Amino acid sequence: MTPRGFSSSATAGRGGQGVVNVLTSNLAPFTNPSEKDNRAAVVLTRGEGVYVYDTDGKKYLDGLAGLWSNALGNGNERIIEAAHAQLKRLAYQHTFWNRTTDIAEEYTSRLVDFGRHRGVVQTFMSCGGSDANDTNVKLAWYYWNAIGQPSRKTVIARKQAYHGVTITASSMSGMETIHKGYGPLPLPWVRHVSTPHYWKYGLPGESEEEYSARLAKELEAVIVREGPDTIAAFIAEPVMGAGGVIPPPRGYWGSIQSILRKYDILFIADEVVTAFGRLGERLGSEFYDIQPDLYTVAKAMSSSYYPLGAALITEKVADAIKNQANKFGVFGHGYTYGGHPVACAIGLECLNIYEEMQIWDHVKRMTPTFQLTLKQLETHPLVGEVRGEGFMLAIEFVADKASKSQIGTKVPPATILANECMKNGLLVRSTGHVLVIAPSLVYTMENFQEMFTKLKKSLDSFDEIVYKELPELPRD
Repeated sequence: MTPRGFSSSATAGRGGQGVVNVLTSNLAPFTNPSEKDNRAAVVLTRGEGVYVYDTDGKKYLDGLAGLWSNALGNGNERIIEAAHAQLKRLAYQHTFWNRTTDIAEEYTSRLVDFGRHRGVVQTFMSCGGSDANDTNVKLAWYYWNAIGQPSRKTVIARKQAYHGVTITASSMSGMETIHKGYGPLPLPWVRHVSTPHYWKYGLPGESEEEYSARLAKELEAVIVREGPDTIAAFIAEPVMGAGGVIPPPRGYWGSIQSILRKYDILFIADEVVTAFGRLGERLGSEFYDIQPDLYTVAKAMSSSYYPLGAALITEKVADAIKNQANKFGVFGHGYTYGGHPVACAIGLECLNIYEEMQIWDHVKRMTPTFQLTLKQLETHPLVGEVRGEGFMLAIEFVADKASKSQIGTKVPPATILANECMKNGLLVRSTGHVLVIAPSLVYTMENFQEMFTKLKKSLDSFDEIVYKELPELPRD
C-alpha cells in the first residue's frame, strides 16, 4: 500500500490535468535524481497559514517554514493584496541608470531605517541570499581597491557554513556536498576555519570561553599565514543554519571580532536565516552584539512570497564605494530583477507586518516553550545534543553519548525520523544525523503543542525502526 502523501506512480499531476513525471522533468535541488525510481515526489498544492496540503489532501504542519523563510505562513491577505495592487500599477521596471521606481525607493528607505541602529546607511537589492552574498564579496573587493589595498582578495569562511550555491557563495560554503563534482570549487581565494561547535569539538576540561579563544587563535594564525594584506573579509552566520543549527559558544563573537579589528578585516554577517526576528531580535547580530561592515538578508524579507534579497551596507563601505564609482563614472554591478517592484511591494508589506506585530518579541516570548520542551529529548538514549536559539533548533543523534559516535543505520537516523514525521503530518529537515526544526515566526502555543505531539509519535516509530535494525544500541 502506498503511504499517504506519496503517489503510487511518478505521474502526480495538478487537479488531474497536466500529468507530469515530476522528478524527470525537473532536476530537483538537493535531491538524488535516482530517488524517482523508488518513490514519487510529495507534491504540495496549497497552503493555509502554517499548514500545507498535498495532492491527496493530506495536511502537514510546516516545521521548517518552507526553507527557514515562510515567516508569516501562507495566504496572508495583506501580502497578497500588496502584490496584486503592485502588479496592476507597475509590474516591472529596473533601477539602472539613475532610473528607479517609487516602491523601490520607499522600501529601500525603510530597510535602511530598519538597520540604521546597526550602522546601515544603504542597500543593494538582489533576488535572494546567494546573489546577495556574491554582491557583498564584490563590495568588499571594491572597497579595498578603492582605498588602495588591491591585494586584499581572500575571504575566510567556516567549515559547515552555508552561504548559497552560486560559484562565489558555494565556494564560501564549507560543505563538501555542494563542492563535489563541480571541478574547481571551492575557488582558490577562499579559506575555511573550524566550525564553532563546542559540544562536538571542545577538548576535555576546556570551557566554552577557552574553546572560543582557541578558535580565535586559529583564525589569527590563518590571517598571519596568508598575510593580513591579502584578506578581504570574514563571512559568517550569527547561528550556523543549514550546517546543523550551531549556536556559537560563549565568548566566540567577542574573540573573533577582536581579531578582525586587529587586522582591519571586513566582516560580512550572513543573516539570510536570522534577520527579521528568528532569534528574537530584529537582526541576529543584535542577539550576539556583532558589528558587521556588511549584512546579507533574504528569506523572511519577503516571507518567501517572492524572490528577494539585499546587501545592507554600513557607512565606511558606502563612502568608499561612492568615491570609487565616481572615479570610474559608474558602479558596474546590478541584477535585472534587483529592486523588482512586486518584490519591493511584498517586502515592504512584510516589514510593515513585522513591525506592527513586533514579531521578534513574539519569538522571544515563545522561545522557552520551543527550546526547553525539546531540550528534554536529551534524555533519549540516542540523542547526543539538542541545541538552538530562538526559532532554530537541531536534534543530533548518536550511538554513544560519551564518544558521540554516529548511528550506523542504512538510512541515516534523522532521515528516518523526518520520514516518520512526514507520515504523521509534520514537515522537518534531516541532514543525516541531525534533525532541524525552524518554524514560521507566527507559530502559536497550539502550533507548538501540535508539533510536540506529532514529534513524540514519530519518535516512537523511530525507536521501533532503529532498534529493530540495531538492537545492540543503548536503550537507557
